[in-house]
Amino acid sequence: MRSLESPELQTAATVVTEGIRAGELVTLFGCCRVEYDGRASSTLGSGNRYVLLKPDGTALVHTATGQQPVNWQPPGCTHSVAMVEGVLVVTSERDTPTERLTIRFESLEHVGSFRVTDDPDEVTVVGTEADLSDHLLENPSLLESGFTPLATERDTAAGAVDIYGTDREGRTVVVELKRRRVGPDAVSQLRRYVDALSRELHTDAEIRGILVAPSVTDRATGLLEEHDLEFVSIEPPAREDP
Repeated sequence: MRSLESPELQTAATVVTEGIRAGELVTLFGCCRVEYDGRASSTLGSGNRYVLLKPDGTALVHTATGQQPVNWQPPGCTHSVAMVEGVLVVTSERDTPTERLTIRFESLEHVGSFRVTDDPDEVTVVGTEADLSDHLLENPSLLESGFTPLATERDTAAGAVDIYGTDREGRTVVVELKRRRVGPDAVSQLRRYVDALSRELHTDAEIRGILVAPSVTDRATGLLEEHDLEFVSIEPPAREDP
């Protein structure tokens, strides 16, 4: 890892060159001009910007606002650096289609080169509705004592019910799962499932609708009571590191 504050441009050029050759993540922050030529053409005048060069060929140019880069190049591009008339010129280009991003640094406040060791294939998303469903299927008493899950993603005319089962008295139970705080829309969705199953089974069937989520809004609480639906607060489980 190398990290330099207010480096001379020639020194920065060496850091960037060595970082690119080593397959490292290279960062630069300073006053620069940016030009793009490819599917269109664009120019950014002089300004302080943050530039990120990834070892997979991605190039990103960020300003002080917004989450999206103002200029970028996709993976597969080739990065290079050169000193031209006292200016540090960083180039990212590809042949198909032909595109070139040229960044001319007039001064630099920081340059860095870092070895990245993470594996993107190891990223695990937790706290999903699927996690919540598995958690409830493994521990049905979390919903209530005597609840028996019979099916998941049971089709109805209104869509697929997350969990379909029965309570201790043999009544049909429709469970709609949400991984975060919900409002009236979730209640309306649950009501549609209950109504669809009522038509599908028989007119005198007693069907309970239960909304499962960490929490609900006051408006959702009112609608649940209005339509004789229920709510149980359950958080999606967190996975422990191996």
